[in-house]
Amino acid sequence: MTTSPRAAAPPDVPGTPTDDLLGPVKLGPITLRNRVIKAATFEGLTPKGRVSDELIEFHRRPARGGVGMTTVAYCAVDKDGRTSPGQITWDDEAMPGLRTLTDAIHDEGAAISAQIGHAGPVASAKYNHAPALAPSRQFRLTTQSFARRASSADLDRIVERHVRAANRAIEAGFDAIELHFGHNYFVSSFLSPRTNRRRDEYGGSLENRARLARRVGRAVRDSVGDRIAILAKLGMDDGVRGGFWVDEAIQVAQWLEADGTVDALELTAGSSLLNPMYLFKGDAPLREFAAVMPQPTKLGVQLFGKHFLREYPYRDAYLLEDARQIRAAVTLPLVLLGGITDRAGIQLAVDEGFEYVAIARALLREPDLVEQIRRGDHRSGLCIHCNKCMTAIYGGTHCVLRTS
Repeated sequence: MTTSPRAAAPPDVPGTPTDDLLGPVKLGPITLRNRVIKAATFEGLTPKGRVSDELIEFHRRPARGGVGMTTVAYCAVDKDGRTSPGQITWDDEAMPGLRTLTDAIHDEGAAISAQIGHAGPVASAKYNHAPALAPSRQFRLTTQSFARRASSADLDRIVERHVRAANRAIEAGFDAIELHFGHNYFVSSFLSPRTNRRRDEYGGSLENRARLARRVGRAVRDSVGDRIAILAKLGMDDGVRGGFWVDEAIQVAQWLEADGTVDALELTAGSSLLNPMYLFKGDAPLREFAAVMPQPTKLGVQLFGKHFLREYPYRDAYLLEDARQIRAAVTLPLVLLGGITDRAGIQLAVDEGFEYVAIARALLREPDLVEQIRRGDHRSGLCIHCNKCMTAIYGGTHCVLRTS
């Protein structure tokens, strides 16, 4: 049996490249066996909010295939923060399954992280039986409903729930947590001037709009100390006019670094609320999305989907241009996400000064990608960026091109 990631010997210089591209690296208080992180990809494998055997196998595959850490997505900090039915929240009933999951991944020699957050305006009012929460009251075209303005009590509760989730993650054996500060989920929706129209201390200036992100980071760090690694997934660009953009993301990254509340930032883009395909690049599989949607959503996708699910050309390392600007502004360890599919992509990230890489779709296509690279495979990855895996979440996320 491989030793637990917590027991591995640290490299000489924390968070810096080793002679071996896939050698061990430090991440806060833990050591990863390599710099490759399986990015959070909603699995659709948690019926009634419980860990299933299928969820365990979903994360076992990339762990067995060599990643340094796999990320469980998305674990809501409270029930009204779920985006769909069946998502995990941190209740007592979920804990035994989560412990079984973390033990299984440790047995494969990998570390495991839990992505935690509150979906805010992206949350499903229908399934949560409660209005979605947002910085300001706003109409959601996708659900034909209004999101409710979050009160001071809501903010206090959601901050406290992040703290509770972080501590429960420690109890369940997770090595790291990833605070969700992207995609116009709750914290990200406060960062964005497009979605935040408040006039109190949480709205207006960037300093005010960033107050919630910094408050969550501070509360979590003060509670957990260095008992678990803390990452934050930070959006750099909402992909919509008038939204959060890289110039503001640079300042937020600098504040989070100065606060000392996170061990690394994973850099992302796009808005699940306003422009979801901006993150993924590649094809927008409208027909496949319509096929799995109930009416009247199906009709809406057929009629208006091309306006909401816009296509963006794919290129390798497609978030690098924006991420470089963050890299130049902070010394905080960074995770490069987006279009990393092979050894060349990992090497590019290292050469550009990124300590870690996050891979999602390519690992759905080839769960053993890292082990192939370790064996000296220099070919391009097999993922063709068709994005049909996105439409598979309702029956369990998978690459539709894989036959086994």
